[in-house]
Amino acid sequence: MDNEVQNINTLVWNIDPIPKPRMTQRDKWLSPPRKPVRQYRFYKDALVALSIKHKYVVKNPLSIIFVIAMPTSWSKKKRQRMDNQPHESKPDLDNLIKGFKDALCENDSFVHTYDQIKKVWGERGQIHIKNNNDEINYGQITLPNT
Repeated sequence: MDNEVQNINTLVWNIDPIPKPRMTQRDKWLSPPRKPVRQYRFYKDALVALSIKHKYVVKNPLSIIFVIAMPTSWSKKKRQRMDNQPHESKPDLDNLIKGFKDALCENDSFVHTYDQIKKVWGERGQIHIKNNNDEINYGQITLPNT
């Protein structure tokens, strides 16, 4: 593997988006962790693994579509009607963004522009990531040589 960052137009990661939970000091040492914290930590590890696999680094402008899986209890007719429609309930979009950036950026303050960020319903949980330009990324990670 080389240290070059791959120029990616669109990535689709098949993973259920998880919002960043509100954490307390207790969450640092509590064993076993609370369920939302445990789920977020698993999600964070999976995002890091996917970013290394695809040589993805967060860039400006940040453009992400979070696809939230529809409940299995919904009828086929409702599923067809709601596919790719705006998701207007919890989790909040800002918590999904926070969870994504915190998982992949040691310091996310370099992100100065959001392009297209939304959450929609879908058949399965996914994250669609678009790189819109080749701007220098001051927050990129260095991948080890193997």
